[in-house]
Amino acid sequence: MFKEFYETSSFLKSLNNTFLVLIPKKCGAEDLGDFRPISLLGGLHKLLAKVLANRLKRVVGKVVSYSQNAFVRGRQILDASLIANEVIDSWQKRKEKGLICKLDIEKAYDSINWKFLLKVMQKMGFGSKWVGWMWSCLSSAKFSVMVNGVPAGFFPSSKGLRQGDPLSPYLFVMGMEVLDVLIRRAVEGGFLSGCNIRGGRESSLHITHLFFADDTIIFCEARKDHLTHLSWILFWFEAASGLKINLAKSEIIPVGEVVGMEELAVELGCKVGFLPSQYLGLPLGVLNRAPHMWDGVEERVRRRLALWKRQYMSKGGRVTLIKSTLANMPIYQMSIFRMPKVVARRIEKVQRDFLWGGGHMEGKTHLVNWEVVCTDKARGGLGIRKLALLNKVLLGKWIWRFASDKDNLWKQVIKMKYGQEEFGWKTKKARGAVGVGVWKEIWKESEWCWNNMSLKVGKGNTIRFWTDVWCSETALSHCFPHLFAMAVQRNSTVEEMWDQNSGRGNWNLNFLRISMIGRWGWWGIFFRF
Repeated sequence: MFKEFYETSSFLKSLNNTFLVLIPKKCGAEDLGDFRPISLLGGLHKLLAKVLANRLKRVVGKVVSYSQNAFVRGRQILDASLIANEVIDSWQKRKEKGLICKLDIEKAYDSINWKFLLKVMQKMGFGSKWVGWMWSCLSSAKFSVMVNGVPAGFFPSSKGLRQGDPLSPYLFVMGMEVLDVLIRRAVEGGFLSGCNIRGGRESSLHITHLFFADDTIIFCEARKDHLTHLSWILFWFEAASGLKINLAKSEIIPVGEVVGMEELAVELGCKVGFLPSQYLGLPLGVLNRAPHMWDGVEERVRRRLALWKRQYMSKGGRVTLIKSTLANMPIYQMSIFRMPKVVARRIEKVQRDFLWGGGHMEGKTHLVNWEVVCTDKARGGLGIRKLALLNKVLLGKWIWRFASDKDNLWKQVIKMKYGQEEFGWKTKKARGAVGVGVWKEIWKESEWCWNNMSLKVGKGNTIRFWTDVWCSETALSHCFPHLFAMAVQRNSTVEEMWDQNSGRGNWNLNFLRISMIGRWGWWGIFFRF
């Protein structure tokens, strides 16, 4: 089958038959719009689509812009949240006015035009064979709706992507790239403007929009003509792609004191929202140290406990539920925001009460100290994770990503806004008042992270010989403090200290051997290894 498809771009049409199962979006779903259609693909076609998707994902990051964070290797959903909060923080600290347009695309996968997708692939440089493969996978699909578990006949389709198809996410991301290009060209022509993230020496980085699949957020000035231009762009994009903005779920949010918000909302045709808000399930525009930003997490924990009230569970079962469910529910938000100590204590109290009192949260005596319960099993504990320590580790991951990632958009924003040290491994200290930007809290974890990381030497031109950890568990300045005190080249890199001209190579080490006070002041004798 694979050889036939490779050579002829076709396969048996029966292999692409798809069963649609309607999954309710909410309790008491009645209307057709309250259900989400999920495609059940045949096994052979799914294998073929997976092979193509594995090839496609290797290059999708090269053909889509940095503004897209979904389904691209090396980019994460958290990146978009970090950038959005840093943009709002920049606006607020400079006391500038702006608008955030949160747009929702109506039935995104179901309405995208096939010919539009194939044309986009051609413009991106995909050859005729690839375009033929995609056309065969899309056009040969037939659907049958499962009614009470029984298929009700097959019918063809003329547009849309299937939920559950491995190719669908990558094709959709490439289709959204057209909207990215339209917005960028409007910015270049002066019809739209975003937020300038300003750095030193009058440099700046322009942020106008962020995409995560069909979740779109656009930053612009609070001007009526800019919203008019944006509405034209969205109309042109809909005409070309078939993707329509759901104005009932979209909103514009003011940053600063923006006058005439109702009139601006009418211009775009959506409702008015306010900060703080939500974006990708995370807080947007909330002060970092505000405990109320965690109210949603606490509420979800308590709702989950309410489902277990009537169930009898042993203590072993409760420990398993705490580890697998309760302790994991805050992880998504803890991966980017610092959890206040008071919130951590409240959530851990819920866990303690559930462990010792059961689902009814009875006030029973806690037989073992919580610190002991949270220690490893090898040390006599139950291995339940402490929220404060887990939060510290999750924030520390950003320090690692800043050092190891290439120039992803989130890293460009942080570098521009806060600056970086000489070789680009670290950012400078995040100064200024506490705002809605998240990097200031993340930076606080940098010291312990770097104390537990080492560098792998390549050329050695970005690693300091004495003060970086690269050839042992600690820096050479700590291993040999007396030599470091006499070293002449304390800030030199590994590359600068290596002499390639002396036979097989040698270390070019210069030391100040003896320091003395003579008639002409301080002087010393140098020697070289």
